[in-house]
Amino acid sequence: MIVIAGGGWAGCAAAYSASRAGAGVALLEKTDMLLGTGLVGGIMRNNGRYTASEEIWSMGGSEFIRLIDGVARHRWVNFPGHRHATFYDVTRIEPVVRTALLDAGVEIHFQARVNGVKKTGQSITAVETAAGKTVQGDIFVDTTGTAGPVKNCTKYGTGCAMCILRCPTFGPRTSLTALAGVEEMTAGKGFPQFEAMSGSCKLDKKSLAPWLVNNLERDGLAIIPLPRDIQKDDMLGRKACQQYNLQEFAGNLILLDTGHAKLMTPYFPLETLRTLNGFRDARYADPYSGGKGNSIRFMAIAPCDEYLAVKGVDNLFCAGEKTGLLVGHTEAIATGFLAGHNAVRKRNGLALLKYPPELACGDLLSFMLSQMTTKEGMELKYTFSGSVYFERMKELKLYTTDTEAIRKRVAGAGLAGIFSKRL
Repeated sequence: MIVIAGGGWAGCAAAYSASRAGAGVALLEKTDMLLGTGLVGGIMRNNGRYTASEEIWSMGGSEFIRLIDGVARHRWVNFPGHRHATFYDVTRIEPVVRTALLDAGVEIHFQARVNGVKKTGQSITAVETAAGKTVQGDIFVDTTGTAGPVKNCTKYGTGCAMCILRCPTFGPRTSLTALAGVEEMTAGKGFPQFEAMSGSCKLDKKSLAPWLVNNLERDGLAIIPLPRDIQKDDMLGRKACQQYNLQEFAGNLILLDTGHAKLMTPYFPLETLRTLNGFRDARYADPYSGGKGNSIRFMAIAPCDEYLAVKGVDNLFCAGEKTGLLVGHTEAIATGFLAGHNAVRKRNGLALLKYPPELACGDLLSFMLSQMTTKEGMELKYTFSGSVYFERMKELKLYTTDTEAIRKRVAGAGLAGIFSKRL
């Protein structure tokens, strides 16, 4: 049995990958829904994420990527600093993914917050949930993320009025890695400051002016210039999503249609927002805290290698933000597929797999892990869609929207369909 702690995009991808490789899988999620911040995200295929998505597709993840494409509200949208984006419907995606995992034979345990570990030597034998349930396994995967708890949102951010992670309701995030006795890279403990605030918030579309909603649903986006006195240039550097650290995101309100109206700023005071044309009756979609703050992420990172094996435990892998200063759904899915696949390889006594450097997925991981050994590297965030890594992607000519070229690249690396094969 492969046991995965955390049901965000990384955990769901790991569960799907491990199941496709032929293992029994138990997925433990502390809330009552899957996908975590993917429930408020909605952006795929922008910039280098297009390349990475097609790499995952070619490596055998096509059915999983199709789930996302199947609930797309808009495709090939350009917005400041980003091209050919797909916006999936955050109000429809979770049941689609949940059904696909159940159909694949994954056991999903909701309201199952891991708060204990049983070990024999350097191996985990079982995890315990806050409800007192014991789940035994052969190999474990930590996809618990790096956000929260509430005290960190207050200490490093602007307080908590509940984000999509809903810590006050379902309890704070716990780390399987830390529970297993592994020392994590933790913000504020001898490392450079690397915590950051989630990069957007959600408005209820019904609370916006009809003309604004019409424009948003027609074009997929709306750009509203801001008066100079309410622009917040200083907010850009605090965002986890540094691919949106562009002046256009300070000088304008940028809305994206992801089912809700996705406001591309960590927060915006409601009383100020309501002074703008089209926003007189605006309200944030509950329980999201867009008027006050947003989740603080990158609080605890697992030490891992390019196989996503966690150092210090013989049978633990990680994916998503637990792997490092990695931002985005596509990035979480890419690491989730690898971690789930390698969990089955480890169980079966097979050599572990790593993404090769000729693929964007491989170069991102190796580059991020190497950069995180330096002080300067710990102050950055890494994503296919912007900031320092997208520039590197372009320099190395890894970025392309030519799907045939991507498939040839994957085939040349010997990885065509690897994730669709039973081990």
